[in-house]
Amino acid sequence: MSKILVGMSGGVDSSVAAKLLVDQGHEVAGVTLKLFSGDDVILPEDATRTCCSLTDMQDARSVAWRLGIEHYVFNFRDLFEEKVIGRFINSYLAGETPNPCIDCNRFIKFDKLIERAVLLGYDYVATGHYARIGRDDASGRFLLERGRDRSKDQSYVLYPLNQYQLAHTLFPLGELDKTEVRRIAEEAGLTNARKPDSQDICFVPDGDYAAFLERRVPERVGEGDFIDSSGKKIGRHRGVTRYTIGQRRGIAVAFGKAMYVIGKNARDNTVTLGENDELLSSSLTARDVNLISVERMDGPMRVTAKIRYNQTEQGAVVIPEGDGRVRVDFDEPQRAVAPGQAVVFFSGETVVGGGTIEG
Repeated sequence: MSKILVGMSGGVDSSVAAKLLVDQGHEVAGVTLKLFSGDDVILPEDATRTCCSLTDMQDARSVAWRLGIEHYVFNFRDLFEEKVIGRFINSYLAGETPNPCIDCNRFIKFDKLIERAVLLGYDYVATGHYARIGRDDASGRFLLERGRDRSKDQSYVLYPLNQYQLAHTLFPLGELDKTEVRRIAEEAGLTNARKPDSQDICFVPDGDYAAFLERRVPERVGEGDFIDSSGKKIGRHRGVTRYTIGQRRGIAVAFGKAMYVIGKNARDNTVTLGENDELLSSSLTARDVNLISVERMDGPMRVTAKIRYNQTEQGAVVIPEGDGRVRVDFDEPQRAVAPGQAVVFFSGETVVGGGTIEG
């Protein structure tokens, strides 16, 4: 029997994770993280698909009571502001398209939370992520593997986990699919059995990233020039933070043909527009690479790779370039490679590693 602290977001997945561990006879407690207050964000009146809200905390507490386990709240607001919200703002202002959920996993859920749990005497932290943890008998390394339910697999956003964190983490839902998880919750009488999954970034629940940035750093967001790939000015934009690589809608300038965002330069405050074929890239570079299944790469490695969460893996070769960087050469050109997003490498079911796309 292990002593396990379950991160309970108030959703059905983490609730069922806690129930399964209780049923297995472990000593279980739940914890909900306080990451921001109502002063930090503006919630829309009809918000029903967020996470980390007061309602979510109440749902988590209700489930813990139903399961007969202790429930705690840890206040990580300052760290979340620095490591997630702050990095999100700085990345957007640098012309990138960040993924704050990855930073939350990297710095909060599988770093600070595990640190706190171990200090309190817990053996593991468990979450409701759809992923699996294995072990390589030959090397002894812990492995991150894709969840059995490919439609819900979350291994992409977990690539920053290191060996220590994997050794202290459990993913009880890794072998299940979403339908089965909801069935377990309903049979257990959990109040959130039919609660919708959270869809938006927790601190931008209305999905309007540009408005969030304008509230937080109004002096850093302003109009600038649209340019073409030759550098010629072809219009005016409303601020680089309003555009994403590959975007077509919302450009608000008529060109007589379909035009897409193919680049952003925050230093010059320009947004580059081009045609669809200009979005294709055969390779990319990535920084801050974390390797899981191998300790290091001594040469090119054949993998499949994803440059966004919902993408099907693509054949590629990863080439180490030193200083925590790699180059990824794809078998087929990829559309809308966005700096700031993650590229994650796979070998079959196993996550090799990943990093942040530079360009």
